[in-house]
Amino acid sequence: MFHLTYEFKLKPTTRQIEIFENWLEQCRRVYNYALAERKHWFQSRSCQINACSIRSEFIIGAETKRPTYASQCKSLTTARANIPALSAVAVHVLQQTLKRLEKAFVSMWEQKHGFPRFKKAGNMRSFVFPQLGVELVQNQAVKLPKIGLVKFHQSRPIPDGATIKQARVVRRVSGWYVMLTLQWDVSVPDLMPHGEGIGIDIGLTNFIATSNGLLVKRQKFFIDAERKLKLLQKSVSRKKIGSNNWRKAQKKVALLHEYVTNCRKEWHRKLSHQISKDVGMIFVEDLNLIMLSRGMLGKHCLDASWGQFFRILEQTCLKYGVYFQKVNANKTSQTCPNCLTETGKKQLSERTHSCSNCAYTTDRDVAAAQVVLIRGLAAVGHTVKMLSEGKFVGIPAKKESPCL
Repeated sequence: MFHLTYEFKLKPTTRQIEIFENWLEQCRRVYNYALAERKHWFQSRSCQINACSIRSEFIIGAETKRPTYASQCKSLTTARANIPALSAVAVHVLQQTLKRLEKAFVSMWEQKHGFPRFKKAGNMRSFVFPQLGVELVQNQAVKLPKIGLVKFHQSRPIPDGATIKQARVVRRVSGWYVMLTLQWDVSVPDLMPHGEGIGIDIGLTNFIATSNGLLVKRQKFFIDAERKLKLLQKSVSRKKIGSNNWRKAQKKVALLHEYVTNCRKEWHRKLSHQISKDVGMIFVEDLNLIMLSRGMLGKHCLDASWGQFFRILEQTCLKYGVYFQKVNANKTSQTCPNCLTETGKKQLSERTHSCSNCAYTTDRDVAAAQVVLIRGLAAVGHTVKMLSEGKFVGIPAKKESPCL
């Protein structure tokens, strides 16, 4: 099975927008109620055996089981029979909201994420239709359960042989969107190492540096928009909270943030296509991006958005049939790619790599990218040549390598 998501912009009527907003509000209330039920149960089990604080714990019987997705779905059925506002929403949409909460708790237990939080008004921005009928797309319109046909801008055709399995309606400041998840009954073969490989080093001065000498300067999308953002936020602070002018000023701030996000994502896509052509393997550093975002240069690291670039690059490699792999990033800038000797730490102002052992000199970021390539080739089983007759041939020639 192969899955792909297409995103289209909706053109709903005023009545359909009211339905969307009402459904989002009902999903938010169901989410908060289910979260409160789980939170109260956990708090009732955190008190002492012989005492209970009325201020911080709740008294729930010992025979009461922990709320789960299945038990809360049963409670939802009873609530829909008694609350008309819930019965107006498709039951599968509300069940997906409960499943969303279940995934949040699983992430808390398995991935060490924080405890799920309540969503205030306006924070629920999407709902999902997990089951769809036949003939979903008809004449530039998508047919949604209990809503009907909603017009949308179909920027690309739905491929033949693809089945639409899921639809997600998303609210953004620029409008409403629908994300259609397509499924093909095909098996995608695993990509094997082949052809010429390149290593990629990332940084703040140069966004990327490749092992073949390509240097791409970092685009400062958020930094460039910071001055305008400051003026817009100052305008928001001068408005009366809750007024129409306050909402209009807030919308301008949100539009600027969305514009910066779209510009960054589009630049990442173009760059990924540029470096994925005419290569067979791409190796990147396996960095702890969360730790970098919490450092003193966190704002610049978040503006560079290396994690998003790696995801887009991996998707582009799958499209071009390029092998993609992350390698150990430890001491890539402290190792000579020619003789593999550790040269020690360098100051940030030192932009040139000069090895005292073999006298190999090159750009600092390019040298780190070449080390990434060497580690990647070693990981996939290639043999990397070192210095030969005074000529650096650590980067292998463009030829097909045996599949491993």
